[in-house]
Amino acid sequence: MGTRIRILLLGFFALALASCGGSNKSGVPDGAPGELSSFSDEWPAPNQDLGNRRVATSKIDSGNVDQLGVAWTIPIKGGGTFGNYASTPIVADGVAYTQDLTSNVNAIDLATGQVKWSKDYNAPDVGPNGVAIGYGKIYGATSDFAFALDKDTGKEVWRSAKLTRNANEGIDMAPGVFDGTVYVSTVPGNAKSFYKGNGAGVLWALDADTGKAKWKFWTVPENLWSTAHTDINSGGGLWHPPAFDDNGDVYIDVANPAPWPGTNKFPWGSSRPGPNPHTNTLLKLNREDGKIIWERQVLPHDVFDWDLQLPPILAKDGSRDIVLAAGKQGYVYAIDAANGTIVWKKPVGTHNGHDQDNEPALQGQYDSMPKLPITVLPGILGGVETQMAFADGVVYAPIVNIPVLFKTQEDPSLEIAKGTGEMVALNVGDGSVKWKRDLAQPAYGAATISNDLVFTTTFEGKLIALDRETGSVVWEKQMPAGTNATVAIVGDTLITAASFPQGKGQQPVIIAYRLGATGGATTTSGATTTVAGGVDGKQIFISNCGSCHTLGAAGTSGSVGPNLDQLKPGAATVEQQVRNGGGGMPSFEGSLSSAQIAAVANYVAQNAGKVSSTGGGSGP
Repeated sequence: MGTRIRILLLGFFALALASCGGSNKSGVPDGAPGELSSFSDEWPAPNQDLGNRRVATSKIDSGNVDQLGVAWTIPIKGGGTFGNYASTPIVADGVAYTQDLTSNVNAIDLATGQVKWSKDYNAPDVGPNGVAIGYGKIYGATSDFAFALDKDTGKEVWRSAKLTRNANEGIDMAPGVFDGTVYVSTVPGNAKSFYKGNGAGVLWALDADTGKAKWKFWTVPENLWSTAHTDINSGGGLWHPPAFDDNGDVYIDVANPAPWPGTNKFPWGSSRPGPNPHTNTLLKLNREDGKIIWERQVLPHDVFDWDLQLPPILAKDGSRDIVLAAGKQGYVYAIDAANGTIVWKKPVGTHNGHDQDNEPALQGQYDSMPKLPITVLPGILGGVETQMAFADGVVYAPIVNIPVLFKTQEDPSLEIAKGTGEMVALNVGDGSVKWKRDLAQPAYGAATISNDLVFTTTFEGKLIALDRETGSVVWEKQMPAGTNATVAIVGDTLITAASFPQGKGQQPVIIAYRLGATGGATTTSGATTTVAGGVDGKQIFISNCGSCHTLGAAGTSGSVGPNLDQLKPGAATVEQQVRNGGGGMPSFEGSLSSAQIAAVANYVAQNAGKVSSTGGGSGP
């Protein structure tokens, strides 16, 4: 999911970053790992730098972008309900480090595409995940623990204690690394289910050398706003790494509360009364102890899964330090870095009149809430879904417009076929729109800046370059499968992934495009290895389908796709859908064997409707 912006000259790059808040000539704050300075002209952090600005040091511009060809491809092993791969690779010293959605890590020679080493965890993750570098190590996480690998060999150096408190929590972010500390957060869900109850987001600060905990910060209270309803309520956590400023302070965006809208017994979040701190909040923390310096909640008592989930961006408006934040509520915020006041906020994407529905719910005025069923935009997988980028006084926001139909308090239904996308460029001085470009499909590819271009990818598998000044489409390339993957750029090479197969024959692959390369990538390039590894239909279902589908017998409560206990499909119907995909669901042919697809189909057909269930909530 990505879009890239532009820098005019390579010699100008260092100055551009310094003007965005860096403390030295390369724009890297004091306290950053040495790799961030040594390889600052590559892509050494999940969002290129520790201000999360996503600006590449690149040779690629509007004058030569049409010379990009495929340099190499690598099949992606494993995967799950949100595709096979959703992170941005990091690149340091000519090596790209990646993590797929089964938590497996690869080190890849950027020049040749040769895999130097692999470390497999075979642990399903909903993402976005990914890795970070520092102190000679590669840091990452599975859904339960963080780890450090030797950057040259892939050997595990340490593995943290289990960071989740119960089976209803997980980890799905790339870590932040700063001043000898690794930052990683739990969230209220995992590949089996999301927002099932008693799931709390906790930010952990771990020693970078040992993995031992230094401190932890509860992004939501331990009692989840109601001691009587901890079994129902959940929320908080981080999707992405923090930002770190020149003083070493830590900026985090915290996700939404749940259940949403509520439950049939406790509608409109009445089981979690009040504003539900610290959800949908930008916080500035002291790195020494995790204490709050200031906080700014932008959406109290969220009822529509409208996370403030994206990595904060450190920026400048003249001499003023600001923080740019955005999320699924479809607003971009500029917030004063010194005191947390909102400088401006701007709605982006399609809104259909429900932006203030949280207000009567916050006051307990449930009779004033809309009568269900209702269709809401932004939807639960929409708004500003993936990372923004910033340079030269402009922030670029990729947009997903997918409606959600709330039939009841517990039964949301995504209208994926109606999904479209946008890229919006906003002036950071006042939030005014510089330009807006409509896209035929949702822009899940974030924003990435390369000279006078901003790149993104869209759901049907298009890699797109837009002119940073006008928003016009300069270049686009159809990839061999659908995608929800972002873009990293280093020098003459762009890395992304065809990560979300949506039709028969499509295979998930990481792709490197390079100026002057002449290779190609087809829909049948290479077989992949499944995470499941066997023919246990239940386990294969949980690993690959549980985040999207409710099935009581499997203990899953996803709601991105249909509730299978209500649908009760036959084996042939399930097998056809799993094999071919469609309607927003990926095709699993190629990532699951025929025997595994048959095992899933038979398991669903034999167990759908046997155990009572409700729709539950969808993952991020």
